[in-house]
Amino acid sequence: MEGVYLYKDLSYKIVGICMEVHREYKNGHNERIYHKVLEEKLKINKINFVVKPKINIYSKETGNKIGYYEPDLVVEDKIIIELKAKPIILNKFEIQLLEYLKSSYYELGYLFNFGLPSLYFKRLICTNNHKPYINSLR
Repeated sequence: MEGVYLYKDLSYKIVGICMEVHREYKNGHNERIYHKVLEEKLKINKINFVVKPKINIYSKETGNKIGYYEPDLVVEDKIIIELKAKPIILNKFEIQLLEYLKSSYYELGYLFNFGLPSLYFKRLICTNNHKPYINSLR
């Protein structure tokens, strides 16, 4: 799929909104403040989202449901969003988001860290063609 940017327009909007939140609120607040402001801005922009949804996680061997994760947000039933407000970048949060993607039918996720002087974000992808156990579930 060379040249295809997964959910390009929606991604652009989400990143822009998060940049706006960081520009307005800087990096000194608790994660829940950024969460609430982001929810507010998504509503204003008429972007659908679910807060703390339970996303099913499937066995890579059998395809059976083995549990669930609760990411911070799922936007338009397409993109998982994880928010942090840490003064450093921690790879464990990227690994956590990647595991959400590997074990669910979602293919795209963003990690946003509002706790730094500049907004940090990471776009992670794990397409469903790499998850044969998922393809028959949705």
